[in-house]
Amino acid sequence: MWQNKNIEKFVSEKLDHEHSGHDWGHIDRVRKIAIHIAAIEGADRRICEIAALVHDLIDDKLFDDEEIALNEVIYFLKSEGISESDINHIVEIITTMSFSKSQEKSMRTLEGKVVQDADRLDALGAIGIARTFKYAGAKGDAMYNPAIKARTEQMTKDEYRNGESTAINHFYEKLFKLKGLMNTKEAVKIAEERHNFMEHFVDQFLTEWVGKDF
Repeated sequence: MWQNKNIEKFVSEKLDHEHSGHDWGHIDRVRKIAIHIAAIEGADRRICEIAALVHDLIDDKLFDDEEIALNEVIYFLKSEGISESDINHIVEIITTMSFSKSQEKSMRTLEGKVVQDADRLDALGAIGIARTFKYAGAKGDAMYNPAIKARTEQMTKDEYRNGESTAINHFYEKLFKLKGLMNTKEAVKIAEERHNFMEHFVDQFLTEWVGKDF
């Protein structure tokens, strides 16, 4: 029988030294959002919760070898008695759900759509703003630089990850696009308010940057 305390411990230990906004707090929030959306949309809560918990353990921003990381996740889930069919479903979700990968392959199952929405929602709103600046700081990117223009055109994964950018540009390059990419009605509803909050924040930031508020 699968026990989520075991997987919580496994995931939290893996992300113990993570300081780019993909820490245990992020995982726990995504799990809670996924459970909420799953209940409303009629998705399998167990699949959604497990996928939400392990989804960042194969992220190549955090781990050097994605294949090794994925095999470790699969081995662990097998050791917890999870069936092969459920593991295959979870693997399909976590290998498809990221922003860069979803541009190549759409999510097939309701559970995948729920978890993808939950992950995207945690990139929006006040938490999304905080995570954006935390990630930019971890990468050594500037908070803002008017000389560095936002890259709003389609980019390759390498261009997106390694090209010059700033925390503020990230809103235009990714975050403001997420509202229109939600899969479920409940996620669309939540995203609307969080998106609007971010728009107001960026407007205020740029106003203060040029000193137009006094």
